[in-house]
Amino acid sequence: MQPNNYSKILAGLMLLLVMTAVISLGIGPYSLSLSQIGQILWAKVTALEIDPVQQQVIFQVRLPRILTALCVGGGLALSGAVLQGIFRNPLVDPHIIGVTSGSAFGGTLAIFFGFSLYGLFASTILFGFGTLALVFLFSFKFNQRSLLMLILVGMILSGLFSALVSLLQYISDTEEKLPSIVFWLMGSFATSNWEKFTFFFVPFFLCSKILLGLSWRLNLLSLDDKETKALGVNVAPLRWLMIFLSGSLVACQVAVSGSIGWVGLIIPHLSRMLVGANHQRLLPCTMLLGATYMLMVDNLARSLSAAEIPISILTALIGTPLFGVLVYKLKCRGMNE
Repeated sequence: MQPNNYSKILAGLMLLLVMTAVISLGIGPYSLSLSQIGQILWAKVTALEIDPVQQQVIFQVRLPRILTALCVGGGLALSGAVLQGIFRNPLVDPHIIGVTSGSAFGGTLAIFFGFSLYGLFASTILFGFGTLALVFLFSFKFNQRSLLMLILVGMILSGLFSALVSLLQYISDTEEKLPSIVFWLMGSFATSNWEKFTFFFVPFFLCSKILLGLSWRLNLLSLDDKETKALGVNVAPLRWLMIFLSGSLVACQVAVSGSIGWVGLIIPHLSRMLVGANHQRLLPCTMLLGATYMLMVDNLARSLSAAEIPISILTALIGTPLFGVLVYKLKCRGMNE
């Protein structure tokens, strides 16, 4: 792809992201037109008087929700693209290493015992990192060079924690605890606020910055290990670092918005169709596309019905047919070639 074409695609995605974010400020039970949104934002910048209700709706309810959705979508899509490159498998997504299920169990445990918001964050992160540690430990124990072993260990731990989550749901109080657990597990930005956004933005910024800086090395990891070592790259530490950073993004995401699937699987494929497989171009494009996609899904979640639809339901309903179309197109392209 020519550099000019890539720049145009990136600029187009940025413009689409900004437009979606601005439109999202007006979506909800208290609807606002684009002209009203423009007036409110201009009044905020110039320190003019703003209607208290509109100020509360825009800056305390919708803006933190929009920013959280953008970061979550970008983080999940980035994690998916990185893991697909590391494992050299386009069917890999952040769930494959078990961190999502481990973090979900930690959050479920916190809700079950009635922990505070910070207790929920701590428990989710603790079990997410604990799952990563177990993946590293068992992989080193059996065969640290085998990517297949990493996937198998992740799947085993994912199944274990999913069973434990089901057990907690089974024994939970059906009047209070169970509805809270189910709603949280299905993913939502309904409870987003500046506190949650700040909690997620810090690790999102740090992990994303490092992963984007390592994007050219990810191109090398996509090669065979022998070829990568011949180019002077120490494969194992780099691979573990990138898996750790991707897992950290997922664990923090689960803490603020519950379990959300399909984003890390679908978006990298769409990005490859736009900019190719070079990770130096793929990762920024994937983040922008993932952020925009998540925000659009959240808009649907809060506008399709009076009761807000959980995010994971919509991502699955959209993701499964979309993935089927992508697979069909790739198959047809392979047959033609």
